[in-house]
Amino acid sequence: MLTYATRRLILSIPTLLFISFVIFMLLQLAPGDPMAQVPLTVPPEVKQKMREALGLGEPPLVQYWKWLVQVMWIEPQVLIDWLTRESWLLGWLPDTSLYDGQLRVISWQTRSPVMDIIIQRIPQTLKVVGIAYIVGILIALPIGIYSAYRQYSVFDQAGTFVTMIGFSVPPFFTGPLLIVIFSVQLGWFPSIYDTTHVVNDWASFKVQLQQMIMPVMVLALQITAQLSRYMRASMLDNLNQDYVRTARAKGLSEAVTVMVHVLRNSMIPVVTVIALGVPAIFGGAIITEQVFKVNGIGQLLITALFANDLPMVMTVTFFFAVLIVLFNLIADILYGVLDPRIRYD
Repeated sequence: MLTYATRRLILSIPTLLFISFVIFMLLQLAPGDPMAQVPLTVPPEVKQKMREALGLGEPPLVQYWKWLVQVMWIEPQVLIDWLTRESWLLGWLPDTSLYDGQLRVISWQTRSPVMDIIIQRIPQTLKVVGIAYIVGILIALPIGIYSAYRQYSVFDQAGTFVTMIGFSVPPFFTGPLLIVIFSVQLGWFPSIYDTTHVVNDWASFKVQLQQMIMPVMVLALQITAQLSRYMRASMLDNLNQDYVRTARAKGLSEAVTVMVHVLRNSMIPVVTVIALGVPAIFGGAIITEQVFKVNGIGQLLITALFANDLPMVMTVTFFFAVLIVLFNLIADILYGVLDPRIRYD
C-alpha cells in the first residue's frame, strides 16, 4: 500500500503541472486589463512601470514559469517558516528562515500575497463546508441503508422524492428561497453570514449556530441527495448476493448480516463518491458563499473573476485541482482498507 501511494504521489506531479498549464493558458485568453481600474490621472509611464511590476509585460510562458516557481518553491518556504514560527503544532521547533524576500504570487486587486489571502479565507469555508459534509453523510447513509432494506416501502418512496428535489433544485435557488422563508418571513436566522463573529460564550455560540444553519442546509441537501442514492443502489446490489444468504443460513442475526457484511461491501463504491465529493462541495460552496455572503474561498474566486485578478483565479483553481487529485488518491487507498481482495502491491 505504501509503494502504491508513493507511486501515485509521484505521478500526480506531472498531472498537476499539466492542469496548471491548461488553466494558465485559458486565463490568458480572458479579456480585460488589470490596469483598467487605475485612475486616468496616473501618467502612462507610471502605468507601464506598474505593468512591469505585475509581470504583465513578459511572454505568457515566462509568466507561467514565474508563477510555477512562486507556488511550488517560494510559497512552501513561507509556509514552513510560518509553521516553525507561529503555529501551535510546530512552533516549538527552531525558526527555519527559508524565505529571504523573493517575489511571491501577488494579487492584482489587493497588491498582497495571494496565499496569505487564501489562508485567511480557508477557515470560513471549512466551517460551512466541513459541517455541511459531515451532516450530509450522517443523514444520507442511514437513509440509503434503510431505503434499500425496505425497498418500495413508504420510507423508500419518501426518500426518493426528497432526493429528487435535492438533485433538481440548484443552490442559487435554494439559498434565496431559505432566506425568504426563514429570514424575511419568519425572522429566525440572519440572511448574511458574519465572518467576524467571535465565539466566546454560550450566547455567541447560539448566534454562530443560527447563522450557519441555512448555508449548511443548502449544501447538505445536495450531499444527502447524492450519497443516499448511491448508498441505496450499492446496498441493493449486495443484499441479493450469495454470501448474504449464506450468512443468514448460518444463523447470523439480521442486524449483523446487514450492518457488518452487507454494509462493508456496499461502502466500497460509496467511498469514491464521498472522497471525490469533497472538491465538488468546495465548488458548490462558490454559489452558496456568494448567496449568504460567507467570506470564504468561493466568494474570493467570484470577486477575483469580476476584478480580472488572474493570479488569484489561477491559484484558487489550482487549489481545487490539488484537492481533486489528493482525494482521488485517498479514495483508492480506502478501497484496499474496505475490501481485503484489493491489493496494490
